[in-house]
Amino acid sequence: MKIISDIQELRDHLRGQNRASFVPTMGNLHEGHLSLMRLARQHGDPVVASIFVNRLQFGPNEDFDSYPRTMQADIDKLEKEGVYILFAPTERDLYPQPQEYRVDPPQQLGDILEGEFRPGFFKGVCTVVLKLFSCVQPKVAVFGKKDYQQLMIIRQMAKQFALPVDIIPGETIRADDGLALSSRNGYLSTEERAEAPELQRTLQEVREQVLQLNSRNTNALSELEKAAVVKLVGRGWKPDYIAIRQQSDLAPASNESLQSGEPLVILTAAKLGKTRLIDNLEI
Repeated sequence: MKIISDIQELRDHLRGQNRASFVPTMGNLHEGHLSLMRLARQHGDPVVASIFVNRLQFGPNEDFDSYPRTMQADIDKLEKEGVYILFAPTERDLYPQPQEYRVDPPQQLGDILEGEFRPGFFKGVCTVVLKLFSCVQPKVAVFGKKDYQQLMIIRQMAKQFALPVDIIPGETIRADDGLALSSRNGYLSTEERAEAPELQRTLQEVREQVLQLNSRNTNALSELEKAAVVKLVGRGWKPDYIAIRQQSDLAPASNESLQSGEPLVILTAAKLGKTRLIDNLEI
């Protein structure tokens, strides 16, 4: 595996490779990331991964400085997966000048849910992803469905900018107890780790309740959301949101959604202690 930090060197190595598949990450790799590498191999060759902790998507009080960085362990894992190139730029490599040009997603998609509680997050994500696409110039790029809203925003960005990149979704990988794998799971204490799977169990309960709903009850969906929040609060969580949305555009689900059989998704973000976890479940 070649480890490259310089943009021009990366382009030199990839010159003539018009089927490259790309998996951008922030490192601290786990089985969820590695499953994306395997999926990428099914859709293109060679496989290029990146590791870059992107300052632009962290708020002033978030965990940029403490975000887990495990470069050597990550290299070992990527080599075992047969990744061809690891693009691991420094901030100076990727942002040799202050990144004054930004990509701002539309408010109706970028300022809801995660965007409401992490202002500027998706602007930072879109900006770095567009720049990484420019560096790698892949045929396909793979993103995990655990970051459901992010996947949708990047897919729409690629479409609106007519980028020659196919966005491939990768299923969420979970621990045996149902907790979605995440680099931030390492922040959890032993007691918090034992409680953490309750987030997914709560989503499963909401899904079962949605499937049994009488669509004529105009307040039913919001009542389910509120009840799920109350349940988590009672167990010591601090939920930012539990939201039942349409898969197509993340607009709030409605009676019409239920009546028409519109595919739905339940999304959540909640703090357990000092650790903020996100998850989702499609209906």
